[in-house]
Formats: sequence, structure tokens, C-alpha cells
Amino acid sequence: MTEPWPAPRARHPVDAVVTLPGSKSLTNRALVLAAIADGPSVVRRALRSRDTTLMASALTSLGAEVDTSGVDWRVTPRAFTTDAAVDCGLAGTVMRFVPPVAGLSTGTVSFDGDEHMRQRPVGEILGALRTLGVDARGESLPFTVHGTGSVRGGTVVVDASASSQFISALLLAGARYDEGVDVRHDGKPVPSLPHIDMTVAMLREHGVEVDDADANRWRVAPGPVRAVDHVIEPDLSNAAPFLALAAVSGGTVVVRDWPRQTTQAGDALRDILTAMGCEVSFVDEGLRVTGSGTLLGIDVDLHDVGELTPAVAALCALAEAPSHLRGIGHIRGHETDRLAALATELGGLGAAVTEHPDGLSIEPAPLHGGVFHTYADHRMAHAGVIVGAAVEDVLVEDIATTDKTFPDFADLWSGLIPA
Repeated sequence: MTEPWPAPRARHPVDAVVTLPGSKSLTNRALVLAAIADGPSVVRRALRSRDTTLMASALTSLGAEVDTSGVDWRVTPRAFTTDAAVDCGLAGTVMRFVPPVAGLSTGTVSFDGDEHMRQRPVGEILGALRTLGVDARGESLPFTVHGTGSVRGGTVVVDASASSQFISALLLAGARYDEGVDVRHDGKPVPSLPHIDMTVAMLREHGVEVDDADANRWRVAPGPVRAVDHVIEPDLSNAAPFLALAAVSGGTVVVRDWPRQTTQAGDALRDILTAMGCEVSFVDEGLRVTGSGTLLGIDVDLHDVGELTPAVAALCALAEAPSHLRGIGHIRGHETDRLAALATELGGLGAAVTEHPDGLSIEPAPLHGGVFHTYADHRMAHAGVIVGAAVEDVLVEDIATTDKTFPDFADLWSGLIPA
């Protein structure tokens, strides 16, 4: 264990231009599609982080060639013919996206990961794969997929109310199944729908026919996955702490190359920060956020953008009026129970937080320093540094957990805040 990291306090307005690493969500989807495509392709500006290197290693273990030596990663599909062991780490995309691909192998593929990963839900996907003709054994990590070289496919009903990744996982590999896939959701509303929209958009870029005209139903026709080069956008969810720094310090932060059109959930930050009193605008370099010096409370449903909750909750703890964050019960199944963790850690610094089954209520309260625990969750670390920018003596435990999606985060963050 390392010593808790002293989060730097922003004593003056921060004026900065930030270049972000690529999107994890886009990178890992691009890698999966490249590995089952009909020819070689390149994932340009790929994010190099723990989650993405785990995905590259998983696909390599199945038999694909994934060259990660440069800034642009080159992927050459090969037949999946060998036994393999996949390390999921703490990457939900690896644990959920790779098993449907492993069904196309002729080998036995075993899956395991970090200890906490064994608590994250995956049984719904494994049950769906069995319905589609895959020999998948187990209900949680560790589990095993025994491939036969092909998958029948067809219609399957899943309850994806715990994670949109359950849908995306089946869609990504579905075109390679004999009958394609017809995925129907039955349950509470699917969270994080923009991530499914991202999956559908990328499949169509690869020439895959996808019908998503009906609510809670996605049909992927069988056929080839065309090889396509992707240019990965900046990870907009990882922009949250940097844009929050503008709001907290009353300064201005520009995030370079923010796309005008995107399927990333992080794009919702524009509306959220505007509602909290910031000035938000597109400029030639990207997206500019200027804080007003006062943070307004908000009442917002984050169901579709739950990954933003830790950063938004941290801002709400610094706001001058009450806030209510709703529709996010599903993030209890993320890297940690994020609602419980936020209530505990923000409360430990003096915040008045009430935890609800599907959200948080946060009242204005004086905050103080202390240790902010991260639970091996990169988004919790983001919340900790945001509070630390406004409150003296906040110590963030395990800041290195940010390596999951943002290598060198701590150094970049410190460089933005003068000592």
C-alpha cells in the first residue's frame, strides 16, 4: 500500500488547456470488432491504459494479432483455435465483451480477474450465451467458455437493467453468429443507453446490419464484419475532473478536440455544468468551461450517464444549494457500490449526503480535510481530487487506480494547479 496522495488545492482560478487520452469505451469496442473483422485494421490514437491493454491481451490470447507498440494499434484477425486464459482485471468490457467472441473459438477459454471483479454481474450474459448455443459454464468470475468454432445465435431475452454492457456484448459478436442475434430486453429501463447507441453506430461503420427501430430490441443480421480503421475520440468522461476544476476554481479549462457530434455519455457534462452555473461553449480548440465562482445545486436524472455520478456528486458537495442525483441505482454494481462509497467518503469529509436506493441527496455543509478512499475505482479518485481542489488537506487513497483509464492522471492534475 502506498501513502495517500495529497490532492492539490486550487487557491487561484485555473487557466488551462488539456489534451485527454482516447476513449476507453471506443477503444475496446474497436478492438473487439477489429479482431473479428474480415481483414487487418488500425485503431488510431488508441487509449493505452490498464483496461485497454487487458482487452488487447485477451484478444491476443484468443489468437488475434494486436500490435500495441505504437500510438496506432494494428489488429490482424486470426482463427481462434487455442485454449486461452483471459485476465479481466477490473475491466467490465473485457469480462462482458470477450465471452461472446470466445464462443467462436475452437478452444477452451477461462476468465478470471481482480478479487472485486468477482462481485460484478456477468451471469446474465453467460445465460444468454447458453441460450444462443455457447457452452458457457459458471455464473460469475471465474467462468469458462468451451468454443466449438461457431455459434448458432438467434433470439435471446435478457434483463440488462444492471448494465447496458449486457446488450453491447451480444451485439458486438452477433454478426459472426450463424443466425445473427435478436436481443430483447425485459426488465427495468436499461441504464447508459448512449453506450448501446455507440455500439450500434460502430457496428454500422463496419457494414453490419443492425435494426434498433423497436424499443428494447436490437437485431444484428449475420454476415461479415468489414475491416475499418477507427480514430478514437478523447474520453469525455475522463474530462469530468478537469472541467470540474474550472467550476471549482472559478477559472477556465479547455478540453482539446471535443467532438461536436458523439455517442459518448460524457458529452452530458456540457448540460450538467451549465445547470450548475458554468459558462460552456465550443471554441476552435475544443470545449471551454469557465466557472462563475458559485456552484448551483441541481436535480438531475443521471440514469443514462451514471459513470459521471462521482464527479457530479463531488461538485454537488461543494454547491451552495441542495442537489438530488436520481436514476442511478445500477451504479451500485460498478467498480464498487458507488452510491454507498460516495455517501461514505463525501460524508467523511463533512458533506451532508443522504443515500437512496437509486440516488443521492446532498445538502450544503462545511467540508474539511481527511482521507478519501477510492475502493480501487478510478471514478472515485476523480471525485476525491475535485473536492481536494476546493478543500484543504484532502488525501486520496490509491490515486494510481486512475491508471485504469487515464495513465499519468496524478502528474497531469498536479501540473494544472500551482503549488
